Amino acid sequence: MIHKFYNGKVILGNTFAPEGTAVYTDGERIKAVTKETLPFDVAHDAQGKYISPGFIDMHVHGGNGYDLRKGELEAFIEVSKLHASHGTTVMLPSGSSGSVESYIKMFNTLDEYNRINSEKAIGAHMPGVHLEGPYFSPVQAGAQMAKYMTPPIPEDYMYILENYGDKLIRWSSAPELPGTEEFAKALREHGIVASIGHSDADYDCVMRAYDLGYGLITHFYSGCSTVHRKNAYRYAGIVEAAYMIDGMDVEIIADGRHLPPSLLKFIVKFKGVDRIALVTDAIPCAGLPDGSEKLFENPNFIIEDGVAKLPDRSAFAGSVCTTNKLVRNMIELADVSLLDAVRMASANPARMARLRDRGHIREGGYADILIFDENIDVSLTMVNGNVVFEK
Repeated sequence: MIHKFYNGKVILGNTFAPEGTAVYTDGERIKAVTKETLPFDVAHDAQGKYISPGFIDMHVHGGNGYDLRKGELEAFIEVSKLHASHGTTVMLPSGSSGSVESYIKMFNTLDEYNRINSEKAIGAHMPGVHLEGPYFSPVQAGAQMAKYMTPPIPEDYMYILENYGDKLIRWSSAPELPGTEEFAKALREHGIVASIGHSDADYDCVMRAYDLGYGLITHFYSGCSTVHRKNAYRYAGIVEAAYMIDGMDVEIIADGRHLPPSLLKFIVKFKGVDRIALVTDAIPCAGLPDGSEKLFENPNFIIEDGVAKLPDRSAFAGSVCTTNKLVRNMIELADVSLLDAVRMASANPARMARLRDRGHIREGGYADILIFDENIDVSLTMVNGNVVFEK
């Protein structure tokens, strides 16, 4: 089935395609990006809107009332539908600090979801899991469950890597914990992206971690150490090290709450557009209004002011955002261009998560395509050549 996308502003990385350019897809790949008229089966008139690469969310826990961390098939299906309707074509279901058994359940459900999605085109593509924990510092626990936090346990992580490594994309951990060097080596050998997260590491530790292969900071500023004092002396932390290491990537929750506009602008100015990925870190209430925590039994968070908080309001507990809102916020709050905002939600996370042939509109790439308007409201989402959402 050949699809034609036309009469829109086609986003090609750092620029727009010439006026009159159409995008043709054949099966799961992009067949051509051209002004020539080619045969097609289905046409999609963008009506002057943007024709964009799909958004890639490297860090998402849930949405639409469902929690991916429970490893239930219904949750995977419903969460993927919600986020696809807001522009996410690829997402990494993210686990939090928990048991090995809980992670295995997620891996097994991922297989089941992908089988169904390939047959019925339900929603976003899920190439693998992001494990956020349990090798974290209790000092930077945030909304993570401290009772599960532990230094790396070789028999646990080697079991996961050897049996489920092909279903794992990235693993976030605190590099100051004992056993990190061996853990990092195991991640490198299995091709897993190593991220620094929920960590109280100091500057020197981050420098060593970068040399071990930690090239990404999980939700930058959240769960991250910064300048602190020990007696009379000041020491730099993760935040400062991330700015000093040119090759260090950062993911940011651009919901306008976790990071205010001033910090969004600061990050863009001093890290640069190419080193930033936008992530939702979405919890089950993503896509639902304030007060939605009342839908759940024994909620461990509250939803107000457009963000999730711990019950005592001492810290945020994840966002309720969708990817199109992240892009909109970067334009409106951080004063970046639409092209740069889209790149931070597509090409950049594709590179960081090592997702080949995704994040761009170009011949031979996967047919992950969006149509959206000036407000980044999505009217069509195509995943792997299949239209999964249209309004």
